[in-house]
Amino acid sequence: MYARIISLGIYGLDGYPVTVEADTSNGLPAFDVVGLPDAAVSESRDRVRSSIKNNGFTFPVSRITVNLAPADKKKTGPVYDLPIMLAVLKASGQLHENLDDCAFVGELSLDGELRRVNGALSMAFAAQSAGIKNLFVPMDNAAEASVATGINIFGARNIDDVISHLVGEKVLPAHEPPVFDSSSSTSLLDFSDIKGQAAARRAMEIAAAGGHNVLMIGPPGAGKSMLAKRLPSILPELTHPESIETTKIYSVAGMLAGKASLVTERPFRSPHHTVSPAGLTGGGAIPRPGEISLAHNGVLFLDELPEFPRTAMEVLRQPIEDNVITISRASGSLTYPCAIMLVAAMNPCPCGNFGNAAKQCTCAPNTVERYLSKISGPLLDRLDLHIEVASVDYGAMSDKARGESSRDIRNRVAAARKIQHERFSESGVACNAKIPPSMMGEACRTTEAGAATLKRAFENLGFSARAYDKVLKVSRTIADLSGDEAIDSGHIAEAVQYRALDKKYWQR
Repeated sequence: MYARIISLGIYGLDGYPVTVEADTSNGLPAFDVVGLPDAAVSESRDRVRSSIKNNGFTFPVSRITVNLAPADKKKTGPVYDLPIMLAVLKASGQLHENLDDCAFVGELSLDGELRRVNGALSMAFAAQSAGIKNLFVPMDNAAEASVATGINIFGARNIDDVISHLVGEKVLPAHEPPVFDSSSSTSLLDFSDIKGQAAARRAMEIAAAGGHNVLMIGPPGAGKSMLAKRLPSILPELTHPESIETTKIYSVAGMLAGKASLVTERPFRSPHHTVSPAGLTGGGAIPRPGEISLAHNGVLFLDELPEFPRTAMEVLRQPIEDNVITISRASGSLTYPCAIMLVAAMNPCPCGNFGNAAKQCTCAPNTVERYLSKISGPLLDRLDLHIEVASVDYGAMSDKARGESSRDIRNRVAAARKIQHERFSESGVACNAKIPPSMMGEACRTTEAGAATLKRAFENLGFSARAYDKVLKVSRTIADLSGDEAIDSGHIAEAVQYRALDKKYWQR
């Protein structure tokens, strides 16, 4: 006998329908799964066999062939356990219900419990697009999958729940879509914890307001990591579309926390400096998202930047400009989004005290030069703001008064982002850091005094074309924070000072 069950698969971040066909025929008992299954899919045979026996059904003593169509796409993971089991039950005459408007995903334990799978949100959207009315998922995936509207999401704890619903004995309730709320942040990190560092705090506010990339240079213990870790607390709240994009990435990567339905806070990723290029970009036979994509719509923090492998640093150059990362493997090419703020921190030398007035540097000049040369010119050029974070003096550290809170800074950032949203509402540009060359003239209008200041800086400091654009974009953000329509000389002057450290340390 023949039976067909609809399931879903994942390729990159997108789901697609998979038809699970089962056929039982005469011959020596066998259980074959075809259709480019990986090892986890092939092992479904043993999980399905045990689940059928342990839930009161009869495993057919016949030749069983299961085909996963389309047969030219690699099928990965244990997501097909549940539909394979149902297909076998239908093919053997133990289940008679019409399931043409239903889709099923889920991993089975040996006793029939349903376990969480990766990519449920993308699969739910794929089911919605395919016109499927009902989707059955493990209970732990129900909240996540219910974000897709226009389709009934049923969360089941075990195979008994699914069968009872299908035969009408016990109806499962459809899971209600979650209410999106990004305002209730659980982060305890606040800018009010930071002592001193007024200049660095101002620079981080500018970076947040315009979505700019940042490089912080300073001695150990000056507060570079504290500043970076508090940056998400002053970024604008996630919008609903941004939340869905980010949740898809975390769902496919298997990193969605607990029974969470959506990621509601901007990601903050801080990989160790031993990370490989594939760890940053994504990897595998069918590539999974890497750290760059996991930081999508948030912050990627690289602490001790010179300690990262040169190849790992250089893979960042294209993604931070294009906001996407394309990974090519034998199975095909996948493109993941990576609209990130790159924040990097480093010491000026191995001992950390080069240029420090309070402590003497113990490094030889050629050691300092070799250390700084680990950061390539093209990567340095792509970092919009270069911030010097000096050591905090005793007076600032002993001051009992708390600094300005993240909430107050975020309000100013949100006001500047609102101006940018209105300016770019018809172009799809998210923030000033992403202004394309074709819009620079219109978006970054300068006064005569501002243009003169920019000309002097360009000629005296020897800016590259990219650095010129970066200064203009940062100036545009400073003007937005001030509520000014045109970029004036004061805005240009402040932006230029954030491009001066490469001349101080690298002489470039």
